[in-house]
Amino acid sequence: TPPGPRADPLPGASLSFCCSLPDCRQKESFPVTCPHCHKHFCLPHRHQEEHRCEKLEVPRPKMATTKELVQKILESKPSAAPKGRHGAKSSATAAKVALMKLKLHAAGDNGLPQVERTYFQVRLPRGSAQPSQPMFFCSKWSVGKVVDHAASLAGLKNCNNILTAKKLRLCLPETGDALRMDASLLSLLSCPDAPLHNGGTVILEYLDPHQTGLDQDSSCLD
Repeated sequence: TPPGPRADPLPGASLSFCCSLPDCRQKESFPVTCPHCHKHFCLPHRHQEEHRCEKLEVPRPKMATTKELVQKILESKPSAAPKGRHGAKSSATAAKVALMKLKLHAAGDNGLPQVERTYFQVRLPRGSAQPSQPMFFCSKWSVGKVVDHAASLAGLKNCNNILTAKKLRLCLPETGDALRMDASLLSLLSCPDAPLHNGGTVILEYLDPHQTGLDQDSSCLD
């Protein structure tokens, strides 16, 4: 029960209303009642925040509430691997990011126009000092010229002009197939069926003259 008016003992004196907040001795000549806890307070302590009202509901931050709602929605959805157009879009984005990283560190002929450059992460032959190296080549070059230029950049022994020696060949990491030496990069890049793209990975490896690709159990293959 809220404290009522305190009567002055002298006849004819006016009533006074004490503040219900502990340690506050202020009085008012008229009732100031909190509509929530129904207690009397002085004017400075009339608001819920000022007298720490027991009925006060602290509002939750809107941003925190929104985050919790989003989190609940995400948790309620079953996780599934992206497919269809969304999966293709993710793959395209990943390819663009990979190409951007290659351009930062790739070695090549700096005299080549930017529009003619094709970038690859080239996996070097087994036993090389480093496993791979980013390089760029002219899209108008043949695969044979790409191999010669890559060997020069990586400091590799190139005996492709010796009939019986092992040949440096450029292979696809997905299948291990060696690319034809007389094929142009431009034709391979424009072919929808060829798994070769600007910013992708190729394998440079020594093969016997009769080999058409890497062994299927090769550790170089993806």
